[in-house]
Amino acid sequence: QAEEAKEATIAKGGHLVVVEGSIPTNDSGVYCCIGGHSAMEILKKATENAVAVIAVGTCASFGGLPAAAPNFTGAVGVDRLIKHIPVVNLPGCPVNVVNLTATIVHYLTFGSLPALDDYGRPLFAYGKRIHDNCERRAHFDAGQFVEEWGDEGHRQGWCLYKMGCKGPETYHNCPTVRYNDGTNWPVGAGHGCIGCSEPNFWDRMTPFYERLPDVPGFGVESNVDKIGLGLAAVTAVGVAAHAVGSAVRKKPAAPSQEQ
Repeated sequence: QAEEAKEATIAKGGHLVVVEGSIPTNDSGVYCCIGGHSAMEILKKATENAVAVIAVGTCASFGGLPAAAPNFTGAVGVDRLIKHIPVVNLPGCPVNVVNLTATIVHYLTFGSLPALDDYGRPLFAYGKRIHDNCERRAHFDAGQFVEEWGDEGHRQGWCLYKMGCKGPETYHNCPTVRYNDGTNWPVGAGHGCIGCSEPNFWDRMTPFYERLPDVPGFGVESNVDKIGLGLAAVTAVGVAAHAVGSAVRKKPAAPSQEQ
């Protein structure tokens, strides 16, 4: 009955296709087969008369861990194979069900897909850096960093950047939506972001427990070790300026030559 319902839906058309998992393409897709049909065949058949595809999770969006070098199976994301209809990518390992629900409801309500970024991700969910909304951002700005797991800074909830957190280069709404009905998220639980919503994170963001030295467009590494000292210096300068200003205001005017 399930197969009959699927075939009827495909024939009727006008449906959304939700895909989870990457698609192996090497050796005619033999590395993932269901009922004698490869994942490539099933995907192409399911999208024949569809209006759009929603790729759920990082594997379906960008290939995920199966696509990690050397990628023997030729695993790819859905949008590498489907070109005739729009593909909405909802990366995340795992995907956040809030974002999936919001995407479907948006289409059912407005008859259109939400605005997307250059990677096909909805801007409402992937439009801002994790770093910008992180609950530990104040500690970053104050130069308070965890130096090793379990140290005092870690227990106090300080910034995890030095422990490899990829929040400055990762776009996702994890800090605001969280997981498990808003219960928590990785950074809130004390573990740095691994950048799982970004393309090729499995190769580009590793080693996961080392900080990135060259964050494009962010330039945080050049001064991360000096932030605390810099803030202290600015504070000292401010205090000195205030003291000088107060002294000037209190100093009596010098007598004129005539006097």
